[in-house]
Amino acid sequence: MAAIDIGTNSFHLVVARPAGNNRFEILARDKEVVRLGSASGDMKELHPDAIERGVATLGRFRRVADTFGAEVHAVATSAVREAENRDDFLEAALAKANIRIEVISGVEEARLIHLGVLQAVPVFDQQVLVIDIGGGSTEFIVGRGGDVLSARSLKVGAIRMTERFFRKEPVKKKAVDEARKFVKSFLPRVKVMVDEAGGFEVAVGSSGTILNVAEMIRAHYGSEPNRQVGMRSFTAEALAEVVDDLASRPRVADRLDVPGLDPRRADIILGGVIVLEQVFKSLGIRELNTSDYALREGVLLDVVRRRQAGTLGHLRDLRYESVLHLAALAPGEKEHCERIAALAAQLFEGTRHLSGLSDEAEEWLEAAAILQNVGLVISHDRHHLHSYYVIRNSELLTGFTDHEIEIIAMVARYHRKSTPKARHPEYASLQESDQRVVEILSGILRVAAGLDRTRCGAVSRLRVDHEADGEPLRILVEMAPGLDADLELYSARNRKDLLEQALGVTVDIESVPPGLLRTGAGAADAPG
Repeated sequence: MAAIDIGTNSFHLVVARPAGNNRFEILARDKEVVRLGSASGDMKELHPDAIERGVATLGRFRRVADTFGAEVHAVATSAVREAENRDDFLEAALAKANIRIEVISGVEEARLIHLGVLQAVPVFDQQVLVIDIGGGSTEFIVGRGGDVLSARSLKVGAIRMTERFFRKEPVKKKAVDEARKFVKSFLPRVKVMVDEAGGFEVAVGSSGTILNVAEMIRAHYGSEPNRQVGMRSFTAEALAEVVDDLASRPRVADRLDVPGLDPRRADIILGGVIVLEQVFKSLGIRELNTSDYALREGVLLDVVRRRQAGTLGHLRDLRYESVLHLAALAPGEKEHCERIAALAAQLFEGTRHLSGLSDEAEEWLEAAAILQNVGLVISHDRHHLHSYYVIRNSELLTGFTDHEIEIIAMVARYHRKSTPKARHPEYASLQESDQRVVEILSGILRVAAGLDRTRCGAVSRLRVDHEADGEPLRILVEMAPGLDADLELYSARNRKDLLEQALGVTVDIESVPPGLLRTGAGAADAPG
């Protein structure tokens, strides 16, 4: 398998072979300084030249991955996340390099960085602060024992700082002072986050900026080169000397003489080290350990864990917990939505032969079912639309990509009222294959929601029968003993149109007596 980290400054490729026990063996690495986010200080648009450079690099990475027969997992961070024209890049990457890119949130980026760092630095049993200074943003993570306790992403990075403060040469002292004040203004909220999480016992830095600082410090003191890029450490005092040296060199050409400096970073290193300097001061860091494992290795480990989980139809622990966390915004909906999720899962399994959808799609359905009414936290009126907004804009969903969150939000949005329409901009912007997924999952969810219309668990389970092509799809609904499900049947039948359209079949919904499906194939118990 291969992981590609599409950063604001550089693209990284790592190819690895799973080695069991949540480990992997690195087979190849590659890196290209693309400067995808080098266009404007606000990073609202990717320049056409940058897109062209990025796609060319991805094409080369694809060829490297193909020599190993590797499955590619590509993630994009700050530059793509913020760009208004990001679809231009995403579509070009797929069309020209055959690479589908997942755009991840800042919080998800932080989780994956933490996951990667834990593979390289022995801090599993300590409370760790991880700092990753990218081109467009800086990620802060507090974790312990493999769990992320808190995380924050700030829009300060090496390229963003350079574009804002250091574009003109020679760099004046006033610009350096203003840059320091600018970064300092962002850090009180990070200090609060770290303190509320219980502080940290050890600090780890995982970015290219930080690794290059460690190399400059090593060269400054004349130490022997390390065999490993990571697993070094440096003190606040040593960092201060490097920052002072770089700040005293007003031109890029002057910085090229700094021992240990990567010449490809000479123009952006000052912005990066000022961020790191202020982080040290604000958070009281005395010493920082380094890790050459970061986001891309975290992506690999995440893939390994998903493969080894081998689950069918149920969200994995991390993702499931984050869904419940968000669903807690509407606590009164928990039992109702979990019953619907269970019925929806039975419908999904019963129609899989027609839909051809993956296990991941079943997870999206389960998440959407649990979160369908979270919009009630805003208002009951049009709460399905509010659910879309809450899901789409929340940072609580951990372990999901931007693409997955969009699908989940869309399915929740269509659990009631209008079905997907071409005039709905969010739906219209989806690729045709994703539109089909949304239609099928929404169709399933609408029927399942109808089957708990009175919220009393009147339907205990269901089974899908489909004898042959051209024949109706029969949904056999088992009543709970002593309960009347007439309203459930009426509601489900009224909501079946989208499912019929999406699957291309006629759907019949029939009731059966209690206990009849208990031994039937495809039946499963619903909670409650």
